[in-house]
Amino acid sequence: MRVANPIYDVVFKFLMGDMRIAKLILSKILDQEIESLELKPTEFRRKIGLNLTVFRIDFSAVIRQPDGSSKLVLIEIQKAKLPTDIMRFRKYLGGHYQDPNNVYTTGEGAEEKALPIICIYFLGHPLQHTESPVVKVQRSYIDAATQEELAHREEFIESLTHDSYIIQIPRLKEKRRNDLEVLLSIFDQSQQTSDSRHFLNLDENDYPEEFRIVIRQLLKAAVEEDVCETMDLEDDILDELESLERAVLKKEKALEEKDKVIEEQSKALTKAIQALVDSGMTESEAKSCLRLSS
Repeated sequence: MRVANPIYDVVFKFLMGDMRIAKLILSKILDQEIESLELKPTEFRRKIGLNLTVFRIDFSAVIRQPDGSSKLVLIEIQKAKLPTDIMRFRKYLGGHYQDPNNVYTTGEGAEEKALPIICIYFLGHPLQHTESPVVKVQRSYIDAATQEELAHREEFIESLTHDSYIIQIPRLKEKRRNDLEVLLSIFDQSQQTSDSRHFLNLDENDYPEEFRIVIRQLLKAAVEEDVCETMDLEDDILDELESLERAVLKKEKALEEKDKVIEEQSKALTKAIQALVDSGMTESEAKSCLRLSS
């Protein structure tokens, strides 16, 4: 069946707007039971230059676990690789660490605690050194002297460091080794329809009954006029951003080459002055001589 492509921010938001689906996807990625879930998607537009307005959907969720603790899950989807990705991710992550609202309590009257953070990155481009579709970056507590792994978690450490999950969308093709990879195959871009990258061809029969609600939600998104229009907008913005970044890189390269030429000329001038000084001129006479000759 023809369904909306969840790599688009607007489709992903539509998908995760169903609480059952959001809990299903997050529980499979995090490999843990989620007691409850509070979704916190935000939309914003930012003016860049005269003609470009960037539209993005940031997705975050607060999950409450069976032991009563809570964590903040941040999800970023990046369709194309841009040179500014890393700094944008760092700025986004830093903003959440600084946000005074990212706290939780274990009960009425209890002390507020900083929400530990988990990051999930959906990348539309592959990493350089690993072909694993899902990479889990998990922290360990290690005694530096004995190299023994420590069993107990500390609030101080949990509040200042975080685990991450990196999902390489291009590596999902034909990978179905466990439930998580089966579920994430809905992002496999090799299943794009021949006429549009906005849609995928998915066969509901390839998925267990538990996952079919995800396919049906994507089917609904495919016929939503607002969703389809926003996918067009996302494409336009991405094309504009890529053009802007290419122009910036070209200008930076031109400046680097200009600086290199200036540096080489400066070295040559210094060498010429020294040669004249060595021949008996004063430094002032050497500089005057070179100015006259130029």
